[in-house]
Amino acid sequence: MDLSTRYQEAAQTLSQANTLIVTAGAGMGVDSGLPDFRGDHGFWNAYPMYERLGINFIGAANPDHFERDPEFGWGFYGHRTNLYRQTVPHEGFHLLRAWEKRFSLETFVVTSNVDGQFQKAGFSEGQIVEVHGSIHHLQCLTPCSMAIWPNRETLSVDLTTMRAEHLPRCPACGAVARPNILMFGDYSWISQRTHEQEERFDAFLSRVQEGETVVIELGAGSVIPTIRHLSERLGRAKGVRVIRINPRESHIGSPHIPIPVGALEGLRGIAAALDGQSTK
Repeated sequence: MDLSTRYQEAAQTLSQANTLIVTAGAGMGVDSGLPDFRGDHGFWNAYPMYERLGINFIGAANPDHFERDPEFGWGFYGHRTNLYRQTVPHEGFHLLRAWEKRFSLETFVVTSNVDGQFQKAGFSEGQIVEVHGSIHHLQCLTPCSMAIWPNRETLSVDLTTMRAEHLPRCPACGAVARPNILMFGDYSWISQRTHEQEERFDAFLSRVQEGETVVIELGAGSVIPTIRHLSERLGRAKGVRVIRINPRESHIGSPHIPIPVGALEGLRGIAAALDGQSTK
């Protein structure tokens, strides 16, 4: 099946659906200019200072830094916070929002990204699951309580040393605060906010189980396959079709639709096919 035919099939599936579930991995943010951390060299291209230190993404995204050297821990996450605050969601986010309205779709988003781009693009807090948490929320490192609060910190980072010049603090006990993100080897992440999101998603699924559902998966890789596994689990239900958009790992069995391109290119291709159908 050529790419044009796949776009046509995806457009037809979307136009006939009454429910849309967007599942998104790191590849969704690449078209907004966010770095691709695929492989050590992908990470080091974005953060060459860590290559000099011999630290890869798993090493940088480690909660131990906040315990041993919190200025260094906040160097990485402070830089990422500032980057995500400055990033403008690409056109693909807005195409998804437009389809939600155009086809009156019950819609939910499940993402492994911690960048808050779906909220910035206009999706409501009540229709999003952030399975790894959010950089825009903080918690106590200890933690002294289960409190989670918005990240409104000003975070200056020395880019030569990747050390933060200011440490966020827990307002209750004064200890160092950390991002409310599930890191590698994490032992103190407070999952309550994500758990509440997951409960809303479960309620959503129970409410919309009748009728045609389309899952649009965007940029979800197989190294950390949380999002891919969710899409495939959803795709086993009657009346559900998965559109997997991924430039390197698009393979998925029938009746689902693989589209081997990047997130924005794939969404634009579906949009063009929809426009072609509407003019016939």
